[in-house]
Amino acid sequence: MSAKIKITPEVVAEHGLSIAEYDLICQRLEREPNINELGIFSVMWSEHCSYKSSRRHLGKLLTKGERVIQGPGENAGVIDIDDGDVIIFKMESHNHPSYIEPYQGAATGVGGIMRDVFTMGARPIANLNALRFGDPSHPKTKTLVAGVVHGIGGYGNCVGVPTVGGETNFDKGYNGNILVNAMCVGLAREDKVFYSAAKGVGNPIFYVGSKTGRDGIHGATMASAEFDDDSDAKRPTVQVGDPFTEKLLIEACLELMATDAIIAIQDMGAAGLTSSAIEMADKGGVGIHMNLDKVPQREPDMTPYEMMLSESQERMLMVLQPGKEQIAIDIFNKWDLDVAEVGKTTDTGRLVLTHKKKKVCDIPIAPLADDAPNLDRPYSKPVKRDVLENDPIFDPVKRGSDYNSVLKTLLSCPDIASKRWIWEQYDRTVMGDTMDSSQSGGDAAIVRIHGTNKAIAITTDCTPRYCTADPFEGGKQAVVETWRNLTCTGATPIAITDCLNFGNPEREDIMGQFVYAIEGMNEACRALDYPVVSGNVSLYNETNGKAIPPTPAIGGVGLIKDILKHATITGAKEGNTLILIGDTAGWMGSSLYAQFILGHNQPNSPIYAPPPVDLDAEKLNGDYVRRLIHDRRVNAVHDLSDGGLALTALEMAFSNGLGIALNAAKDIPTYAWLFGEDQGRYLLCVDQYSVNPVVSTAHTLGIAAQIVGKVGGERVSAVGGFDLSLNDAHMVYENWLPDYMAS
Repeated sequence: MSAKIKITPEVVAEHGLSIAEYDLICQRLEREPNINELGIFSVMWSEHCSYKSSRRHLGKLLTKGERVIQGPGENAGVIDIDDGDVIIFKMESHNHPSYIEPYQGAATGVGGIMRDVFTMGARPIANLNALRFGDPSHPKTKTLVAGVVHGIGGYGNCVGVPTVGGETNFDKGYNGNILVNAMCVGLAREDKVFYSAAKGVGNPIFYVGSKTGRDGIHGATMASAEFDDDSDAKRPTVQVGDPFTEKLLIEACLELMATDAIIAIQDMGAAGLTSSAIEMADKGGVGIHMNLDKVPQREPDMTPYEMMLSESQERMLMVLQPGKEQIAIDIFNKWDLDVAEVGKTTDTGRLVLTHKKKKVCDIPIAPLADDAPNLDRPYSKPVKRDVLENDPIFDPVKRGSDYNSVLKTLLSCPDIASKRWIWEQYDRTVMGDTMDSSQSGGDAAIVRIHGTNKAIAITTDCTPRYCTADPFEGGKQAVVETWRNLTCTGATPIAITDCLNFGNPEREDIMGQFVYAIEGMNEACRALDYPVVSGNVSLYNETNGKAIPPTPAIGGVGLIKDILKHATITGAKEGNTLILIGDTAGWMGSSLYAQFILGHNQPNSPIYAPPPVDLDAEKLNGDYVRRLIHDRRVNAVHDLSDGGLALTALEMAFSNGLGIALNAAKDIPTYAWLFGEDQGRYLLCVDQYSVNPVVSTAHTLGIAAQIVGKVGGERVSAVGGFDLSLNDAHMVYENWLPDYMAS
């Protein structure tokens, strides 16, 4: 874009800025900006970079804990896992790019989140993802699924980092705006963690990695705007990834990090060279002067505007110790990567750019960072939903059906059906430390810390239909669901990262969803001592005014101190007893049964309250289950979530290749017993000699515990309910997605 372009209201609007914001820029500069400066303000004041609608609410979250070394504010969060080892992790969105260009959008989402982690000195050891697609019948859904899955696998597999877990949902609410949330987990030594504060004056600034091209320009702005019917025209704003270059960049950065050359380092993510330079300067309290003629360029005649706003992938910016420049040059030359000294830190507190011996930008750092707009948007309280009381007409038989048909319907519904078609395209075992991946039905992935007898458990989760019904309870539930998932492995939950996906915050109802979801998350985090250490906010996820369901995706990490004392969904043995931990009232509101059997997923259907989360019971029950795992009292564990007891038991049966027989309901209708989605519950598989100790100790502690069935045989059944062969049920569960993708 030419530096001589006249800035009109239309140009301001094209940059995603309001006239009021433009006037504020002029006040901060005490003059009108040129086009380069306007472009820089536009990306730094976008929702994606500035968090201008969310900052004041994010500040409510618990961010400190006994094992938290670095909370929000850096590239990723850092937690202590003993012995001088730390885990560095974060989750981020790449929603808009993945809808426009699914393969590259998803691939560069994976690449970007890995850079957030290894820029802090960690070697990535695991990737996860949380994917939301539209209704399977929507004409775009199948293409989007194929492109996103191939993009995730194509990038992660090539880099050589295992994709060990995640979740995939389908809902008509995502028809016009899919969600691709990527999470990366890395391992580092506590004394070798690197930060992004560019401290000191006169220090050399180095650009390393790939050359800068014209791809991804205005990606951050595009990610901060809603879609319309012309959104495909934004395809040029999607970045193009190169996983092989990323692998070289990882190795080169880690090699340089083994020296004492680096003062600060930052990846070039959203807003590219602009955000990396400004964030480093702001955190270090310095200014930056850069000569853009020195920036390695992939295309001829690139303008300052294009170089500063490009989101070309696989690039990093670093500040080096004076005199150590040649060390960096030699290392990056060895790895066949571009390396160039592009500037120096200054004492001006300003970003000054020159190009072809002319000054093309001179603006203060503060208005681009901490002093960016911090909006107090109005919001409304979400509607209070009625409780869905049990009714005899909910019984399948009274509805002219039977329990076998109900079970098959739920097993083949998009939220429950096996996602094997997806996760078999990911390399789950590369690096050799994946002990268990969560894709095949387990609750959390388990990754050993190389060369030790300890491991971490990792998971992602969210139940958007609960958040739609009640953002507060849904936000709570998303946090506790990951806490439960980690607990099922025997891991002690340590901390979470989040990816908060919502619609247009300028609408009071959407802003209300966001605020109350944060409140619910915070209540759960504080009750469970389970802080937030990193995350991302993705707003404006809507098309033509139709917002996505509120989706606060949560990624959790926990520590298994002794890998001999862990559990998975597998491990059941013939004749084992099934024990249910937690109270069962048969909650049907917002359940999958209500959605797919009672028809509550149809247009204009009533929305009922989701199951409430009792945080005291969650902690009591979860702590007890971990104690049982550590005492080796259980053979297999699975938490109860979507589909209730019946679907949890069947997933356990499928994972073990053994049938199950569930007992009859007591005091509640059979459909509610089998498919109710009460929270805070776990299904344990135990040997006969452990049954009485497990149940009696639970009762002593005030925990609900009851025998609910047996393991064994070749059928899955429930007294008064369903009775199918294990093989038939399993085929229904496995076949939906491959049949859908092949049709």
